[in-house]
Order: sequence, then structure tokens, then C-alpha cells
Amino acid sequence: YLHEQTASTNFLWNKLCPADGSGRRTFELSMRPRLDKLGIFKANPDDLTASEIERFVRLDIDPDSITWKRVTDTNDRYLRGVSVGTSPSEVNKKTGESLGRESGFAITVASEIMAVLALATDLSDLRARLGRMIACTSRAGEPLTADDFGITGALTVLMMDALMPTTMQTLEGTPALVHCGPFANIAHGNSSVVADRLALKLVGPQGYVLTEAGFGSDMGGEKFFNIKCLYSKLRPSCAVLVCTVRALKLHSNEAPPVVPGAALAAEYREERLGLVAKGAANMLAHIQNVRKHGVQVAAASHKNTTPGPKTHEHRQSRRERQQRQSEVSAGSEEGECEDGR
Repeated sequence: YLHEQTASTNFLWNKLCPADGSGRRTFELSMRPRLDKLGIFKANPDDLTASEIERFVRLDIDPDSITWKRVTDTNDRYLRGVSVGTSPSEVNKKTGESLGRESGFAITVASEIMAVLALATDLSDLRARLGRMIACTSRAGEPLTADDFGITGALTVLMMDALMPTTMQTLEGTPALVHCGPFANIAHGNSSVVADRLALKLVGPQGYVLTEAGFGSDMGGEKFFNIKCLYSKLRPSCAVLVCTVRALKLHSNEAPPVVPGAALAAEYREERLGLVAKGAANMLAHIQNVRKHGVQVAAASHKNTTPGPKTHEHRQSRRERQQRQSEVSAGSEEGECEDGR
């Protein structure tokens, strides 16, 4: 945007396609998507007309349409909205008008690049997906992508090493591939396709892989089936729905809210079967949602000192009734672990 407002078409043309010592110009490979989009199929830059050069070098960016934000993993809410381009040097040289605009920072996992990385199957697929990302529109409303800016190759090189998952382990010593983390409320909320495929290859046909779909079955779970499975061509054998007693009580709509930093209310510290029973309706709705995708569901919950034995018996009873209705496996924590295996 700055260069478009401060430089002539001839200046931009000479920067994008400079003549070599013999006066010959060439197109970079990264320019081909932009040229093809414009319907310019000439291989020699010198064959372009003045009109074609104008269309090629000028994107006519609408600054109010820019959706890409800078990202950082610094926890600072004040960076969500910032003013950029306020320096005296960031002005239109012809009119003196400031080129500043309102923008902001997002956390890294909220970047569209994170979502793209998680869905990519290999390096060429990553490059293709990066190239299709829309950064803004022209003043005429035309979407402008990374390919239009000619930055797809640079983006791919920057993300090339990030395409490889990180190998870690759980507290129990189980191998874990940690890779990607796009939010489910703005993206698809799932770990990478590459990590799933790699894990399946490592465990072999007799092994099993657990992969997480975050933000609940009604968000990350839905997007796991409808987006991630669509592109990965992988079909899960079973779904494990994880819940806590505290969540069940909260979903009863009769327990007070859980406030970060504040002591838990008595409803959460004591055994309240009535709250658990009413909150279980929400858990059963999640189970029904997952079943609509054609997979069996195992409901898993934790054991700790807060819920008493009656609470566990009640949850067990609810799950057994649900099992009889639909022949879906559910049971105690130990039984759920067996189901997972």
C-alpha cells in the first residue's frame, strides 16, 4: 500500500522486473499466478502493453479492507488495536496525506497461516494453500491473495521447517506429536494432518492414535469431521468425549459461575447429584451430535476427591441407559480407557 501511494508505475515496474546488463527482463516464477489471474499469458515482460503493466504492478489496495494482522505470543490485550504508519515519512508524496491506518496484533495461533499449516498434507500443498489466502481487497472489491503479492514462495520457505511435528511425551511416557493449534472459534481447532498421518504410520496397522479436536464437540469436533477429515481422507474409528463433574454442574444452569482466581462455590466442592443429573443433558446432546457423523462415542470423565462415589454411580447409570438406547460403549474411567484401546 505504501509503495503504491508513493511510487510511479514505471518505478514499480523496474523494481519488479529490472532489466539485466543486456537490457532483458524476466518474470519470476512467483509472478505467474498474478499474471494468469489477470489473463496475461505472455512470457516476455517486454511484450506487455502499458495497460497490462499498470494492471500487473498496481493492486489498488483498499486499506480499510486489510484483514491480515501482525502476530505475537506476548500476552498484551492493549496490542489488539493499534495505529500503524503514523511516522512523518509514511505519507503520500503527492498530496502529503498520512498513510496511517488502524490495525492490531493477534496471537500466533489465531493467524490464518496456523490454520493453513494444520490442514496442509505436504510442502506443495502448503504452498498452494498459502497462495490462496486473502489479505485484503482492491478498491473495486477484488480479493487480493498472497499470490497477487508474490510472497507465496517466501512464506513457504519461512514455514517449511514448521511443517514437521514436534515429538514429545506424556507424563506416562506415551509418545505425543505436538503440532499446530488453530483456534476453533475462528478456525478449525484441530492439530495437523501431517501429525496424524505420521502417527498412524509409526504405530502400524495394529496400533491406535488419539488426536484432539478442541473447543467441544459442537465446534472443534464438528470441524474435525467436516473439514479436517474431508481434506485428510482419514476416518476415525471412535470418538472420546471428555467431560468433568464441574462442567456437568455448571451446565445445569443452577450452579453459580466459576470465577477465575476465586474460591469454588459449595456446589462444586460438595456432591450435588441434582446438578450433575441436569448437567448430564448437555453431555448427552454432545454425544448425539458426534453420533450423527457415524462414529461410536466413549464418554470419559475424571476421578478426583471432589465428586463422591454416588456422583460416579450416577454418571455410570446415565451412560448405561444411553448405551442401551443406542448400543454405544460407555462406562467407568477404566472401561473408557479400554474402549480407547
